Amino acid sequence: MIRHRRLAAVLCLLGVLGATGCLFQPVERSAPKATKIPKKPNIVFVLTDDLSWNLVAHMPQVVQMQRDGLTFDDFIMADSLCCTSRATIFTGRYPHNTGVRTNFPPDGGYEVFKDKGGEQASFAPSLQKAGYRTALLGKYMNGYQPNDTQGDTKPYVPPGWNEWHVSGNGYPEYNYNLNENGRLVHYGARPQDYLTDVLANKGVEFVQRSGKTGRPFFMEIATFAPHGPFVPAPRHAGLFGGLTAPRPPSFNEADIRDKPSWLRSHPLLRRPGIGRIDQGFRDRVRMVQSVDEMIGRIRSALKERGLDRDTYLVFGSDNGFHLGEHRLAGGKMTAFDTDIRVPYIVVGPGVPSGRKVREIAQNTDLAPTFQELAGVRPPATTDGRSLVPFLRGASPAGWRESALVEHVKPPPSPLDPDRQDSAPGSPTTYNAIRTGDMLYVEYTGGETEYYDRVRDPHELNNIAAGLPEQRRRHLSDLLYALTHCTGSGCTPAGRSR
Repeated sequence: MIRHRRLAAVLCLLGVLGATGCLFQPVERSAPKATKIPKKPNIVFVLTDDLSWNLVAHMPQVVQMQRDGLTFDDFIMADSLCCTSRATIFTGRYPHNTGVRTNFPPDGGYEVFKDKGGEQASFAPSLQKAGYRTALLGKYMNGYQPNDTQGDTKPYVPPGWNEWHVSGNGYPEYNYNLNENGRLVHYGARPQDYLTDVLANKGVEFVQRSGKTGRPFFMEIATFAPHGPFVPAPRHAGLFGGLTAPRPPSFNEADIRDKPSWLRSHPLLRRPGIGRIDQGFRDRVRMVQSVDEMIGRIRSALKERGLDRDTYLVFGSDNGFHLGEHRLAGGKMTAFDTDIRVPYIVVGPGVPSGRKVREIAQNTDLAPTFQELAGVRPPATTDGRSLVPFLRGASPAGWRESALVEHVKPPPSPLDPDRQDSAPGSPTTYNAIRTGDMLYVEYTGGETEYYDRVRDPHELNNIAAGLPEQRRRHLSDLLYALTHCTGSGCTPAGRSR
């Protein structure tokens, strides 16, 4: 009861609730520009795994998408961790509302997502009900096993999907199983079994078949690339031989005495470690060549059938990846921009060419975006807002100024593909606010970080100790409001800063 009173008081104090009884008021939106938009457009969503912004320059098809469409320059993940991020993408809910906080039970993973109703809350059943043919290819949720029957006689296919070609452990790109519409199919170690290429073939086939039905379609291709162990396709393995990892000012940061204790213990990277970082970056660049070729093939297939005029293609990632920044060898989960700020690019009917959106978007916004494009009203439990006005050249009124990032440190597990990030020395549990000009982090145990992103875009100087007490309390109250928001209440909470 005390916590609820504090939340209401905080929201009223910040002026994010209406005056009468502190009730939420309707959000006004500016009218979109008049453009010819198909009533029920097709949607293709290419979701990569751990793809960071520094890989985009090496992807010519993605760079062409930027020229042809719209780039969200400040797209922030609510948590830079695979399963947590994907639960938010499917439902439009922050991690504190999905209940998926890590990759495996008891705090996360596929089992928790399913037990908490995540499959029914996903955008897929609503799109299917609206007449869409839906397909998921590739990766689903950590802990999902393609041979799991859920008590039936054949492998289980979640509700909402007409076509299902999904693997459990596709990280090595070879020797994996796919649940293909309730039938288990094994792929081996031949070059043609390379998983990203298999998904590309299936994606093109789905487009070709769907184009003949006259029904709108939604297809998500979720690659395991470029997640570790960084296995490129054989045809790309010898490319980029002299390439090294980028060296921003944060690379192997010289002085980390101002950082929280989980990071202060990291020693400077030495020559062997830096060599491994450079090798890892080369292999990541090599891996995304297959993803880039897949995008080109899909765009060509759409154009050949005249479907490109009625199809939105969305390219993005579930989280970013640090590789040498702040002395961190490789991984994610931090609140630094390397991990939480990811590429999101859209082409399609009515989408302005070469435009960049400066406003903050989050992965909570993807589900309501897909639903609005499909003519479906997002459920009241949706924490995000539709990005459709941006796709039509407009700027929605009352858009958020603050993004919420919330992370629970997972226990190390030999089964966790992100275990290298959850080892000792990874960030402790934290909540953070990220705006266009600052980052504020509160850790379990009381440590804090504050970075002035205008003067210090690489987040080198933690100046939390010098924050005026009034400002610190304001940020702490705002963070409390965001970490307790639900549904429409998240919109006004995110408008304060």
